[in-house]
This record gives sequence, structure tokens and C-alpha cells, in this order.
Amino acid sequence: MPIWNPDQYLKFAGERTQACRDLAARIALPAPRRVIDLGCGPGNSTEVLTARWPDAELTGFDSSPEMLAAAREALPGVRWILGDIPQWAAGGDAPFDVVFSNAALQWVADHARLFPQLLGRVAPGGAFAVQMPGNHDGPAHRLMREMAVSPSWRFSFSPGRVREWYSHDLNFYCDALTPHAARLDLWETEYMHIFPDAAGIVEWYRGTGMKPFLEALETEADRQRFAAEYLEGVRAIYPPRPDGRVLFPFRRLFLVAYR
Repeated sequence: MPIWNPDQYLKFAGERTQACRDLAARIALPAPRRVIDLGCGPGNSTEVLTARWPDAELTGFDSSPEMLAAAREALPGVRWILGDIPQWAAGGDAPFDVVFSNAALQWVADHARLFPQLLGRVAPGGAFAVQMPGNHDGPAHRLMREMAVSPSWRFSFSPGRVREWYSHDLNFYCDALTPHAARLDLWETEYMHIFPDAAGIVEWYRGTGMKPFLEALETEADRQRFAAEYLEGVRAIYPPRPDGRVLFPFRRLFLVAYR
């Protein structure tokens, strides 16, 4: 199981949490009673939900003990559960008024089956709300895949060794959820992040998208070399602005499905 680093993830807490705020604000439910945050990570998304619905009973759910430890320290009044999202989706305990997931479900397979199951865990009149990265084909993410199959790296990345994202386009989620939803809200946003330099993009991906590539390598020396070569490629793709900073576009997918 991957080991997630809360400190690395939260280096960009503001940028990572903004999409969560945007998703929570879009949910048209004034006072849900029970809310669960799937893939809650270090609790930054759960904190957004506590501010959005201060009277709700909040549950944070994640597969990483390290992330949950950080979340529990930040928000001791929330109920925290260590578990597996597909197993939870197939369960049958009491439904939630809001099933919320911010930047987590891209790591879980079989969305054609999973998303209707998760909507099925929502109480009548409630909402299933999701935000996921939609940047899988962006230049910075393509660069990682191209490096992994290059002559200097292909023997270090055997087929199936790198855990990739499972997200699809919004047409897929429309088709998967429309038969099960009373109403469906779909949109995408490209966020323009401003980093001090190209190294900021490498640090951004170290906390998420680059983790599977680094974890597939055998030695720390190889991981450092991969990150260094990746930085050189990123510098070529994202030239600095006149003030030296780098503009980094990152697309995200959103959906809210109502029971």
C-alpha cells in the first residue's frame, strides 16, 4: 500500500483545497445531517465541510494511517475511519446525506461500477459530490509517462508497475450516473497556479501524481535521478514569466449527483 506524506501534500494546501471549496459551495443542500468525506487525506477537505455545514455529523474516511493521523490531530472532534473505498461503497450501513470526495477517486478503479454504488450510499434527497484531477493528458503528466518508457528508464518500469489515475471525461460520468440520479451537475475548471519556479511543479507532483513513479523505483538514488531529469523536462515545458515565476495550468473535473 502506498505511504502518503501529509507534509508533502500540504505544501500546496491552498491550491489543493480551493477546488474542494468550490465543490462544497456548489452542493445545493442547506443542512445535511450526516456527511462523509471519502479519501479525506490530512483533513483539509474535511475542514472545508465542517465550515460549510457546522451542525452536520462529519466522518472522515481514508486508506492511509499517516494521513488519518494528521487529520485526527487537526480535527479531533471528527469521526475518522481507516478503510477501503470500494469495500465501503459495497456496504449497507446507514446512508449519508452527502457522500463527498475531493481528489481521491482517481486512485480507485472501475468507475462504471463504483460511482453508481457510491450514489447508492446517499440518502434520498442527498448528494454524491466528487472532484478529481483532469490533467492526466497535461504536458507535465505526459512527461512522466514518456520518461518511464524512454531507453534510460524503461527497464525500471515494467508493465503494470506504475499505479496510474483512473479518471475519465465528463461524458463517461454523465452516462454512468444519469440512470441513477434525480439531477446531475457536471463541470470542469482549469486552475492557473503560480509557482516560484519550475521546481514547484516537481514538488506539487511529488505529493500526488509522481508518487507511483517514484515508488516503482528500487533505490533512493534512482528516485532522485528521476526527479532531477523530470525537473529538466518541466523547465523546457513551462518557461518562466518575466518575474521568474512559472504559470502552471491544472484542469479538474467536478460532479454533483442528487438522489
